[in-house]
Amino acid sequence: MTLKELRYLVALADAGHFARAAEACHISQSTLSVQIRKLEDYLGVTLFDRSLRRVAPSPVAAEIVAAARSIVATADRVRALAHDQAPPDPLAVTLRIGVIPTLGPYLMPRVLRTLHKLFPRLRLLLREAFTHDLLLDLSSGAIDGALLALPVPLEGLECETLFTEAFLAALPAGHRLTDRTTLRPQDLSDEPLLLLEEGHCLRDQALELCARRPTSLAEEIRGTSLETLRQMVSLGVGCTVMPTLAVNAGPPLSPTLIQYRPFTPPAPARTIGMVWRHRAPNHPALSAIAEALRTHAPDGVSAIGKTRTASRTRPVTRGRPAREPRRPTRRRGSVE
Repeated sequence: MTLKELRYLVALADAGHFARAAEACHISQSTLSVQIRKLEDYLGVTLFDRSLRRVAPSPVAAEIVAAARSIVATADRVRALAHDQAPPDPLAVTLRIGVIPTLGPYLMPRVLRTLHKLFPRLRLLLREAFTHDLLLDLSSGAIDGALLALPVPLEGLECETLFTEAFLAALPAGHRLTDRTTLRPQDLSDEPLLLLEEGHCLRDQALELCARRPTSLAEEIRGTSLETLRQMVSLGVGCTVMPTLAVNAGPPLSPTLIQYRPFTPPAPARTIGMVWRHRAPNHPALSAIAEALRTHAPDGVSAIGKTRTASRTRPVTRGRPAREPRRPTRRRGSVE
């Protein structure tokens, strides 16, 4: 028994004539007759008295026709609801987004208001954690997506690259290297290099940038955050490497205490991407957020044209990632 057969049953009961009922259902009379006969065989009863001039429901069919009429009306109501309602808003959701500590405090305050304006029904729950922990949370479903410095293992994940963020050298005021307008990474190879504690991906990137081995470091002090490193540099304890957003968005320190110098081209940089589980149910919302973060990237970073991968990402490189499509550089207004 199908909904179509019930429609034919109601149409024949209303029309009282096979030809007129068939015309109302936009089928041939023979097709209608066959379908009514199939329904009668399924139910094991005769539904219509065909001996009369006007085809009429049999005594046993009265309640069956009434029930069929109710079912058909309900089905039509369901279809009307589906067509009358506006398409569901994929951004009317609550998403749990992870972000690494060297990015979250400097990016999210700049973009949250913009995201709220673009997606007023979106609710974001943010969690700061190390890359390793965020990847575990992604795989377990504890979070829906994560903003990470690439590359990361992408087994079972999708990734959209967002922007590249250059590194700058942070030097104590009066340091001999402040006489230069730009620095080479190797200029820091013999300097006391202040690093974040283990677990921060930026620690490994700084070591790679300066070609330093952990065993060659005299690390009496390790920073728990970029703000700790910034204060240590201002006290003359050593030098460090900081991403652009942290330099531009951090609390201002007098140039008499700390100074920043860019690196010579190709400037070392890190690539930031949005990562989520492959075939995640909130995929449209996560992709829309990634596009918004790319389009409204803060000043000081270089947006990368939409690039998605589910298998690999380009490693952190000195300068812009090779062959990575990107949008033309333009001046952006500050994010509210």
